[in-house]
Amino acid sequence: MSNFAIRVENLGKQYRIGYQRERYRTIRQALVNRVKRLTEKRATDDVPENKIWALKEASFEVQHGEVVGIIGRNGAGKSTLLKLLAHITEPTEGRITLHGRVGSLLEVGTGFHPELTGRDNIYLNGAILGMRQVEIQRKFDEIVAFSEIEKFLDTPVKRYSSGMYVRLAFAVAAHLEPEILLVDEVLSVGDAAFQRKCMGKMSSVAKQGRTVLFVSHNLQAITTLCQNGILLSYGKIIYMGTASDTVSQYLQNAGSDRILEQNVENKERRPGEGIKVKITSISLSFPGTSAKMWEPLKFDIKFKCIAPYSTFGMSVEVWRLDGSCAFTTDSEDDDLTFTLDEGKCCAVSVVVPSPNLPPDRYIVRAVARSGGRVIDWIDEALVFDVFNKDQVSNRVSERHLGNRAHGFWRIESLV
Repeated sequence: MSNFAIRVENLGKQYRIGYQRERYRTIRQALVNRVKRLTEKRATDDVPENKIWALKEASFEVQHGEVVGIIGRNGAGKSTLLKLLAHITEPTEGRITLHGRVGSLLEVGTGFHPELTGRDNIYLNGAILGMRQVEIQRKFDEIVAFSEIEKFLDTPVKRYSSGMYVRLAFAVAAHLEPEILLVDEVLSVGDAAFQRKCMGKMSSVAKQGRTVLFVSHNLQAITTLCQNGILLSYGKIIYMGTASDTVSQYLQNAGSDRILEQNVENKERRPGEGIKVKITSISLSFPGTSAKMWEPLKFDIKFKCIAPYSTFGMSVEVWRLDGSCAFTTDSEDDDLTFTLDEGKCCAVSVVVPSPNLPPDRYIVRAVARSGGRVIDWIDEALVFDVFNKDQVSNRVSERHLGNRAHGFWRIESLV
């Protein structure tokens, strides 16, 4: 007999878009419109309803104690799947079977009452998860210590920053011992140290025999934390396997075409603190018609300051198809940081003179950071290939895995 924690069978969720129900203000108007519909054909009768399947025909099992990463492009259905598993929304079709209590961290502040204090919300969330008061009290000090918000514990959470929300919400979800933990990529709001802390806690939760479903665009976290993976595309599961194989499949699909320039100003689902600083475009250039492993790479990035922000830096990360980081170059390594007035735009460039990348396909990520906190983050910003297979060596391949590469950063224009 299968020892499963989650079983999903032919699960589907359909939404109706571009439709608004007719609103009636009086009983008389409702009766009049009802008679009209019965006596005459409305002009909209022949217009088909615009519907979209956010998730379709999804079937899988997750065993007790298994950590599963769920990945896919924006709009693939990842968050919809977690909301269905958390019973936040009902499926259009299919069946979900869960064995155990479910704790979920899907959006910043989910399940919090803004008028209540942090202390009150710990008890509220615990009650929602089905915990008794004595159980919550037993874990209370651990939750507060992990969240690092003891100073603000008796402050209404409506006054919390998004980072404080996530700290407290994750601490509650992880420490109140649900058998199944669902985590969306809200952890990107926290700073780098807190993200590492959360990853360690999720790993500890898994070792205790509890089940974790983790949605993230951080592919390195997926391969490090998860045993298996699920790849979604346009609402359907297109691949299931080990975490590393799933990440490789995802990057191969994402990199089916080269992208050397992209306007990302209107790109949705951008991990980060908010919209104070926004990367608007990024491009890559190199000598000749294709990238060679010994030749320089030049990245041009444009961004704008939507609201005043303290000093921040930019970085470019280059990833292999197997989910490993080839190199990262950061403006702060060149002592270049930015402090822009509201509405100002800036264009910068960085040249990596000798990346020594082995022949492969690479994915580029652009990140804006301040004091270790991510303020804007563009995944799959660019896709490029490196050639010259006859010059590859294992020594070069290993040496550049996860390296920080020194790039020459400069400001091109400031408007």
